[in-house]
Amino acid sequence: MTTIIFANLNLISKFHNDYFREQRRSMVELLRQKGIEDKRVLEVMGELPRELFINPSLHNRAYEDTALPIDCNQTISQPYTVAFMTSLLKVEPGNKVLEIGTGSGYQACLLYLLGAKVFTIERILELYEQANVKFRELGYNINTRYGDGTLGWKEFSPYDRIIVTAASPRIPTSLKEQLAIGGRMVIPVGNKNSQVMCVLERISENDFKEFRNDHFKFVPLIGKEGWESE
Repeated sequence: MTTIIFANLNLISKFHNDYFREQRRSMVELLRQKGIEDKRVLEVMGELPRELFINPSLHNRAYEDTALPIDCNQTISQPYTVAFMTSLLKVEPGNKVLEIGTGSGYQACLLYLLGAKVFTIERILELYEQANVKFRELGYNINTRYGDGTLGWKEFSPYDRIIVTAASPRIPTSLKEQLAIGGRMVIPVGNKNSQVMCVLERISENDFKEFRNDHFKFVPLIGKEGWESE
């Protein structure tokens, strides 16, 4: 009887793995159709199980192209938004990347799979602790910090890349200062209802070049150089 039970469990596990694997393939194909061309980004998004980063009650929606709720009134961004931002970031293996807003941990894991040395900051203690557990379970060496992400993580600066996964009223000065010369930052900037995806490149010690892309909607970036806590 025990053998039969384990065999059934293995069969169920295989079914779920095959099901989610097919769902990931469909998601990647949709992202291609929507204009995402970065093959490395598509490859890692096709490998990393998004269902691991959401509540089990939402597993059947893991690969919908939509944002989904996580704990603490936060969200995991829709796959297209993640792919778009990550493509704009242009991560190269060995880059030192600072992420502001760990959230579920999904974005940090994608950066890690792209070969980056990842530093990520989360201001909500519960999410910070959950993400740490997830990184350990996956065996990913991701550096984490609990605190105000708008101030960055000066100790390990400068960073080759900085990605901000929440909406800021402006580009925080602290983050600009911690961006390496030749580095690139991707950050949604605007009001709390709509933001423009900005790409900031640091040309020299005092010179920056800014590009603006499509409109998106993110949860607000809370902190000293972001929005005040409500």
